[in-house]
Amino acid sequence: MGERRRDAVDMLVGRNIRVLRQDRGMSQTELARNIDVTFQQVQKYENGTNRVGSGRLFKIASVLKVPITAFFEGAKQVASDNTCSGSPVALLAEPYALRLVQAFCSIDNMELRRSITEFAEQIARGNAQRHAGDKDIEPKHTALL
Repeated sequence: MGERRRDAVDMLVGRNIRVLRQDRGMSQTELARNIDVTFQQVQKYENGTNRVGSGRLFKIASVLKVPITAFFEGAKQVASDNTCSGSPVALLAEPYALRLVQAFCSIDNMELRRSITEFAEQIARGNAQRHAGDKDIEPKHTALL
């Protein structure tokens, strides 16, 4: 019997494993040790390269202390062929996004939060414009305080 190829749901489950693991402050090595696999296997699960079997998914859910359904968060977008780029879980799976949100949430000063948000938006707009071929636009920087 031929090996089944990974699909969008496999990648979604892997992405959600990564986000939940990072949220718990757990390394791939630590998760691997707790579910009796190598850290390379955890990497393959998280990248969606290898499918996660039901028994292993149950172990991962137990270690991360989440219901199994947490790994399928965003599946409706996948099932309807919409991109998941706008879902909160997909956004948190981006490199450094979870750390940024955690640091941002530890800031009590609402004016500083607003300034940081506007600054990041300006950088993103400038980046989008440069990628659209407009190399001469310099992003304007606002004071953070």
